[in-house]
Amino acid sequence: MTDAKPGPDISIPQDELHFTYARSSGKGGQNVNKVNSKAVLKWNPAGSRAMPPAVKQRFFEKFANRLTTEGDLVIMSDEHRDQGRNVSECIARLKDMIASVWRAPKVRRATKPTFGSKQRRLKSKKEHSEKKKSRSWRGD
Repeated sequence: MTDAKPGPDISIPQDELHFTYARSSGKGGQNVNKVNSKAVLKWNPAGSRAMPPAVKQRFFEKFANRLTTEGDLVIMSDEHRDQGRNVSECIARLKDMIASVWRAPKVRRATKPTFGSKQRRLKSKKEHSEKKKSRSWRGD
């Protein structure tokens, strides 16, 4: 099995990924009673030497609720009847998670409204006000 490659220049070493297997629920007939096709991936992002510190920080902020008390990320897959496909599914999910935090979010810079947009807004407010005023009845 090769290393998982989630980012442009990151490769998670295979020795950091720990797989366990269990009997899967769901379809498969009598096959589910005798084959351990469910794959469970455990990975410790804090101890990983593959991710830069900034990416690790973003990963912990985004996926803090997915980590166990020991700091491990647990990903399970029992979608397929084949153990190998479930392992590939777990790795693909891990890649997607890391890829989602790989790039730093774009910093929003505050801008001011243009002079023209201010004028249009005030004109619109004035027209709306005039329309409301014209509806009122002033009886003497």
